[in-house]
Amino acid sequence: MLEIRIITVGALGKDYLKQAIQEYSKRLQAFCKLNIIELSDARPSSSNPNSSEIEKLLIDEGERIVKHTKGYLIVLDIQGRPLTSPGLSEVLESVPLAGNSCISFVIGGSWGIVEGIKKSADLLLSFSRMTFPHQLFRVMLLEQLYRAFTILNNMPYHK
Repeated sequence: MLEIRIITVGALGKDYLKQAIQEYSKRLQAFCKLNIIELSDARPSSSNPNSSEIEKLLIDEGERIVKHTKGYLIVLDIQGRPLTSPGLSEVLESVPLAGNSCISFVIGGSWGIVEGIKKSADLLLSFSRMTFPHQLFRVMLLEQLYRAFTILNNMPYHK
């Protein structure tokens, strides 16, 4: 069974988001082994960090992210490649056929993702040119994964 890892920076705070995560996690159990890895935000020493401090924070987060990646690496990034829901289902289908049993999705923190991780990604994926709260985006990713698996399995969820 395909393993899906979602490596995310930042804690999930709102109960309604936790409930949505639980619901989609439960639904995805039929299609994959889901592992959500939540890493703490790197905190700046001041409320107005300079670019050098932000880069250090990104490097720290990046080092912690890399420890959890495995297999095919998809980094969620506003500058990434947009896919349709059927397009994402094609990725989920093709990765195991190419010999990978795990796909790691990375959702960065509020400062973004260090360039080294973006460069090592097999796919930079954009859901939109808009910016979304990281907590909400986790729900959006899980919903799209569920939708993609239902497409692959000819289930009526996707319209």
